[in-house]
Amino acid sequence: MISESCNTCRNPTDRRSARVAGDALAVLLYQPEIPQNTGNIARTCAATHTPLYLVGPLGFHIADKYLKRAGLDYWPYVRMKQYSDFDTARRDITHSRLVYFSAHAAKHYYDFCFRPGDCLVFGPETRGLPGELVVSYPGDMVKIPIDRARVRSLNLATSVGIALFEALRQLKHN
Repeated sequence: MISESCNTCRNPTDRRSARVAGDALAVLLYQPEIPQNTGNIARTCAATHTPLYLVGPLGFHIADKYLKRAGLDYWPYVRMKQYSDFDTARRDITHSRLVYFSAHAAKHYYDFCFRPGDCLVFGPETRGLPGELVVSYPGDMVKIPIDRARVRSLNLATSVGIALFEALRQLKHN
């Protein structure tokens, strides 16, 4: 069930004002560690015309063969930008609202109202987003619910896919 606030956000007037920043969503990976995950995410970004931002330090070299193999021959279609640190990325991505994904968030992703221009932010595979981000942005923090008694976490590429396609669904993109 979609929350009331999300239905309000779908008002065409609200959507037009949000279009000032552009319709594109973006994905930001904060210190990703596993090249295959980043390659799979890059392929999803290529398929959905979604820019991909990588914030270092990365747990691999950008020329890593596993990264390239996971992205297959879609790399020419990936609009990717690298940043040395999160503060630099945040200063550069001023046109977007940053939406943080964390297992520690209170709100589920399907109850969150995504807007055109949102940048979906994900932490590294082994530790998630740093605590200072989790406590600093509680209103823009969402989670993908899972049975944590059985499974510690979802694969990063799976999480990005779930979040990105929900945001696209809400925005009614193809």
